[in-house]
Amino acid sequence: MFWLHSCHCEGKKMYSTPNFSTPDDSNLSGVDPQRLLELTHRSVKVSIIIVLGAMITLGNIAVLLVITTSVAGWSRNSRYFLLSLTAADSAFGLLVMPLNLWVSLLKDYTEGPDALCHVVAFCNATVYSTCMYTLATISLERYIAVFYPLQYSSLMTRKRTLLLIAFAWCFPPFILSPISFPDGIIEVHFSAASLVCNPSYSTNVGYSLSLTCFIFFPCSIIMTYANMRVWCAAKRQRLKLRKFDCARRSRHNVASRVLVPVMAAYYTCWTPCIAAMIFNAVSGSSVPEWIEFVVVWLPTSNGFLNCIFYFWINRSFRRKFHLILHRLTLALCPKLANTLRCCSTSKTQFVSEILDNNNSVHERSSSVSSTCTLLTLA
Repeated sequence: MFWLHSCHCEGKKMYSTPNFSTPDDSNLSGVDPQRLLELTHRSVKVSIIIVLGAMITLGNIAVLLVITTSVAGWSRNSRYFLLSLTAADSAFGLLVMPLNLWVSLLKDYTEGPDALCHVVAFCNATVYSTCMYTLATISLERYIAVFYPLQYSSLMTRKRTLLLIAFAWCFPPFILSPISFPDGIIEVHFSAASLVCNPSYSTNVGYSLSLTCFIFFPCSIIMTYANMRVWCAAKRQRLKLRKFDCARRSRHNVASRVLVPVMAAYYTCWTPCIAAMIFNAVSGSSVPEWIEFVVVWLPTSNGFLNCIFYFWINRSFRRKFHLILHRLTLALCPKLANTLRCCSTSKTQFVSEILDNNNSVHERSSSVSSTCTLLTLA
């Protein structure tokens, strides 16, 4: 641009004409307008990915600070499942996004598939699938806690809980292993539209449809059935309590506030991606550039929304986070912590008393309470 500006200034001195532009001035810069537009779109996409990755990473770090310790009303099994979900969501920001951005910087887009892109595509599909399976196991655990509270301790033992978590993490790599082989049945290419190493599902329609049958649809059915049953039970209980004037009018509908946003976010983030994959496999053609970018990266935003719907809505989580934040501030900046302590001494003492008595809560009672107290009043 500086060189172009200098040429324009010299033109003014030599010809002394107010209109010195010519039809060929657009080529003076030596940059193809189409290429310039592609670079602009690429910069915008990279910025969106980086911002989204930072939000997911910071949100899940805050969650890890809390659920690695005891939280009032959360059982040991619930914490295991939520730790698994946090790890899967963190993989979006710590693994999926850096790997694909790294490939977008190193790979020559004119080359065919290579081993690196196959590995990245395998990691992408594995993290996506693990996240869906983890969400399904959480819904299943809460369903058992609500409808079988007396049998919860015998049904959801520590061994079974760990087996479910292991299945959510080990089954996706097993079923998606063909993607990792460069000379396998699944071709992989780097998409400049979405900046992702995508499997070419159109080369094997049967395998593509089988992935949706073994991953998306089973998880969606489990989540929908479990959460709908819990929501209906909570609604019946709420109406029953209102008849006897046992429920406070001002109390929020916890079931609608938690379960409805969870399911809405799940289907909003994952359905467009699965629909685009099926469309690509059946028709053999790809969707427009920005639509492909949105539907491919939209599921990663579920990793940030989970932090809100599963954690920040919960009052016990917020109280524990405030206490941990106060302790970190006291350790790092004592003066600031003392100032804040003077402003909210009574509140901090109240929170500490609640959290210090965490270990006295019975395991089965905690399991029921971990369902956001859907069937009881706070």
